[in-house]
Amino acid sequence: MSLEWLINIAVDNWQMFLRGAGMTMLIATISTIIGAIIGLLIGVIETIPKQKKGFKKTILAIVRIILRIYVEFFRGTPMMVQAMVVFYGLPLMMQGLKEAIGTDFGVDGDMNRTFAAILVVALNTGAYMAEIVRGGILSIDKGQFEAAQAIGMSHWKTMVHVVLPQVLRNILPATGNQFVMNIKDTSVLNVIGVTELFFQTKSIAGTNFRYFESFFVACLVYLVLTIVVTQILRFFERRLGGDTNYQMLDIPQPRRPEGQK
Repeated sequence: MSLEWLINIAVDNWQMFLRGAGMTMLIATISTIIGAIIGLLIGVIETIPKQKKGFKKTILAIVRIILRIYVEFFRGTPMMVQAMVVFYGLPLMMQGLKEAIGTDFGVDGDMNRTFAAILVVALNTGAYMAEIVRGGILSIDKGQFEAAQAIGMSHWKTMVHVVLPQVLRNILPATGNQFVMNIKDTSVLNVIGVTELFFQTKSIAGTNFRYFESFFVACLVYLVLTIVVTQILRFFERRLGGDTNYQMLDIPQPRRPEGQK
């Protein structure tokens, strides 16, 4: 490795590295937020108590089957393949529906690459977050569910006011880990032409024919991004955990009436 080449590549192409890092963080941040919301919704739905009979039981069973197929599909297939299927497959599917029912759904031609990237990473994140949230909900003591039901709270109210505040705190480390994974996994999106950090680095390396030095700089940029994100998330973990030092309030005890023991 030539240190001179390494410095020259970093200095001469810093704008491309910066644009790539910005696109990587944009996709990873938006996708993680959307994926976390999807995971929360699926986790809440999958923990709904089983209905004894009737229409609600049938609907709940169908919804759970659909959600299980979604989770297993996105957890069981590579993100690179998912990106190809979504980017090239959805426009074809929309075109087929247009020809079948005469409605274009506002889709004409190729899909926007950035939108496709966010959609793929968000759906992939949602599948993993669904299992994380479900595990977090199941870790809550059953007595809290029973207490909430005893005072007449529905499943949704129990989740919103009792369970989810605890779950969000418990799953924050796993959510942060998923965010870091998304930063790195955006590199596979270059297969659909998304100009994230890996794509930009590949363009730089192809221009100067110094692949090792170019991708070494990219490694450093990825490392800086993940370290910064990790430290920010750990700060929020400490804030949610509260202060470890507690000071007891000196509250005067009420005086007993004279003659009472």
